[in-house]
Amino acid sequence: MELKDFYYDLPQELIAQDPLEDRASSRLMVVDKSTGKTEHKGFRDIVGYLRPGDCLVLNNTKVIPARLLGNKVGTNAGIEVLLLKRHENDVWETLVKPGKKAKPGTKISFGDGLLVGEVLEVVEEGNRLIQFTYEGIFEEVLDRLGQMPLPPYITHPLQDKNRYQTVYAKYEGSAAAPTAGLHFTKELLEQIEQMGVSIATVTLHVGLGTFRPVKVENITEHHMHSEFYRIEQSEADKINQAKKNGGRVICVGTTSCRTLESAADENGFVKECSGWTEIFIYPGYHFKVLDALITNFHLPESTLLMLVSALAGREHILAAYEEAVKEQYRFFSFGDAMLIIDNSSAAK
Repeated sequence: MELKDFYYDLPQELIAQDPLEDRASSRLMVVDKSTGKTEHKGFRDIVGYLRPGDCLVLNNTKVIPARLLGNKVGTNAGIEVLLLKRHENDVWETLVKPGKKAKPGTKISFGDGLLVGEVLEVVEEGNRLIQFTYEGIFEEVLDRLGQMPLPPYITHPLQDKNRYQTVYAKYEGSAAAPTAGLHFTKELLEQIEQMGVSIATVTLHVGLGTFRPVKVENITEHHMHSEFYRIEQSEADKINQAKKNGGRVICVGTTSCRTLESAADENGFVKECSGWTEIFIYPGYHFKVLDALITNFHLPESTLLMLVSALAGREHILAAYEEAVKEQYRFFSFGDAMLIIDNSSAAK
């Protein structure tokens, strides 16, 4: 299976630059995973495809303001640091631009010295381990100095940083938002619960590895970066109960999907656990837990496009994307949504 098999042509003007004022007012393309047949709806119509006994799985990670703009101590040269993964003793694995200015021993000042980082070493893929020093509480300093790490294809400034968080975000640790969840409002989630759909939460702290371009022609040679996940027993019970009673497990976003598929045993049973996952899902993968997926429209040749192709078939997905372009859907993080489901089992 080659990288070019997952290419599609996307006009730049369809890349959403700003979130909609009303989270749930985005469009929804419904794709039958068996036939590839599509329907065009509004996101609030999602309730028409859910039924009592289903379990909706949300990723409750919270994005940290992980983008820091600083200056090299001594030369005052500008340096941008993106926090990727927290280690012990205020050491973080980071992405630094420009990397050539950040050799081991380099000190970087942020906010006129409120936060100072020293580069300890260069690790995998040119990332830097940086030791930070500061007064007070790191999260409070970061909240004051950091910016939301928006993807590079979003060029507009974000007016309200809460719009790059889901309404149910709880545990800090992500370098990017689980964007399929951005469409939900608290009112919509309450309506879904009142229908008899259980809502389970898992945590996967999204790293930039999910979004790194695939650089190998044979996609099976691509290596995913590890991301931390956690599932509590009470939430595992909801998922298992839905399965046992014939309900469907519907994941909100590829991160929720990857969490469940990492944690489940071969029979699709989930229990309390935490750890690091490097799971890479592409066509040929057999899903153990997930029955349906709510997701956004993903970049050409990305691992996320490969994941949705594994669920609905590459031909069906590429045909749906071609239709989405024709129908002027909004793409990527602040864009519209897709529901991939077996329509024969959906409530109408």
